[in-house]
Amino acid sequence: MASVLIVDDHQPFRDAARALLERGGFRVVGEAEDAEAALDAVQRLSPDVVLLDIQLPGDDGFAVCERILYGTDVANRASPVVVLTSGRPVATFRRRLAGSRAAGFIAKADLTPAMLSAMLAGESTR
Repeated sequence: MASVLIVDDHQPFRDAARALLERGGFRVVGEAEDAEAALDAVQRLSPDVVLLDIQLPGDDGFAVCERILYGTDVANRASPVVVLTSGRPVATFRRRLAGSRAAGFIAKADLTPAMLSAMLAGESTR
């Protein structure tokens, strides 16, 4: 059972994603509402997966992804799989996603445990 950190500035989405993922067999270990809280939670909780909203207050999800995967914020820890998400369609971010080190992108409306499992199995949804 993979552990998940949900990062989104909208509590209703965090609540819905938590319920959906937990019903699908994931273990949600925490939530964060902005970039700094996300980085802190990654250090404290060591999740297997970070479901990361692209549009956050402060740093955007792309910058947070880089800091999680390659920054000094989480030195000496195994990096989690980062999956970006947004309420906007994938076409909005296609260029930035191509250069991102995230495992992929799932639109918020398309988030399901099966979709996240497929992403973790290496099936890209970019």
